[in-house]
Amino acid sequence: MTEQTAVAFTVPGTPQGKGRARSFQRPSGHIGHYTPEKTRTYEGMIRTLAMEAMGTQPPMEGPVEMTLFIVMPIPQSWPAWKREMAVAGQIMPTTKPDSDNVEKAVKDALNGVVWGDDAQVVSTVKAKLYAGGEFRATGVYVSAQQLPAMPAQHKHKPEAAR
Repeated sequence: MTEQTAVAFTVPGTPQGKGRARSFQRPSGHIGHYTPEKTRTYEGMIRTLAMEAMGTQPPMEGPVEMTLFIVMPIPQSWPAWKREMAVAGQIMPTTKPDSDNVEKAVKDALNGVVWGDDAQVVSTVKAKLYAGGEFRATGVYVSAQQLPAMPAQHKHKPEAAR
């Protein structure tokens, strides 16, 4: 096994979920698919930030744990009392985007950069909350850590277990 590695970075701005793939019919009659431009742009930004955070570190090998804090803006139209409750965590963002769609956008963007494939993510800690309190700015706070366990593909019994 390789040395344990970790990375953390922030994707600024309003969090976005992964858009559904779109379909179109080719002149030949075959169906083609594409990812919406907004999703490609967002995933590209995440990928660039991850590459900067990883520096010269190679993608993690084996099992990985990912932590996401999805920090949403508090609507400007809300009255002060409601905004205060949101900052205190007494009102939670039960609106779009879904946290699993944000997670999917992040995981797909990190393939080949933070890990080889998002199938390596075996544990995810995730929360969606309003800005304020611990997290002042909107965005997605991402961290990933290689776990000290062997992947399922490991073929030889380790020395310590013999």
